[in-house]
Amino acid sequence: MSRVINTDSPGKRRNQQMRTSAELLRHLSQKPDIDAEAKDMLALLVFTLRDIANGIDESTIAWEKRDYWIKAEEFRTKWGWTHRMSAELEKLIFAELWDDLPALMVKLFPHFSDIKVNKITRKDQAWIGCYQELLSERA
Repeated sequence: MSRVINTDSPGKRRNQQMRTSAELLRHLSQKPDIDAEAKDMLALLVFTLRDIANGIDESTIAWEKRDYWIKAEEFRTKWGWTHRMSAELEKLIFAELWDDLPALMVKLFPHFSDIKVNKITRKDQAWIGCYQELLSERA
């Protein structure tokens, strides 16, 4: 019997979500004002950060099984910002505090500094309707 290889690992999903987030930040930084498309992009950014945060524990399970507790904790600490930033961004969106968005984006940019966005690969269909989806979660 051959070995089963999981091609949809938490690390691969994390890399894809980081790339999506970097592209969203680039799009958002070029927007002069907050329109419906920008709100959709911000909502998708919340979803991508949540997905990254949710995959952190899944990534550390293998280390904890081998008693690499310190390595697992360091990994959780390294990626802990995703949960905090998604909650902060979600709060900003629900309260419609659009004037606070530039300061939040400045906090986000350093986490994506190692991702070079030479070409936008995500289509705008990725974020269409995300704002309404986020608002419907609250209801």
